[in-house]
Amino acid sequence: MTFSETIEAVGKVIDGAGVAVTVTGALAATIVAGIRAYRREPDTYRRYRQQLGRSILLGLELLVAADIIRTVAVTPTVRSVIVLAAIVLIRTFLSFSLELEITGRWPWQKENPAPAAGRPAEPDSR
Repeated sequence: MTFSETIEAVGKVIDGAGVAVTVTGALAATIVAGIRAYRREPDTYRRYRQQLGRSILLGLELLVAADIIRTVAVTPTVRSVIVLAAIVLIRTFLSFSLELEITGRWPWQKENPAPAAGRPAEPDSR
């Protein structure tokens, strides 16, 4: 097996892992949300969206990694690098959008620190 074939195989395995993580996470989130809805627990929909978003984010990260490995390691032509840049740009935008949807803040924004005993929490500056 040549180096190019090995890298291509590694890329396919990571692609498969990305798809598997996304599908497995979506199924698990759906099952858990169904159980929570059956029990009439509060916040079921919001928690379902968060879990689903986390699964998609992790799957996207693996898919980007596979694209980078295959494009850079095998034959980095100008065209393949431009296509990779477009794919990474689109997936990065999706990741940022999902992060904002899940947590309510951009990835570079810090979480509000826990309030000290006896002090009220500072208002969120979103």
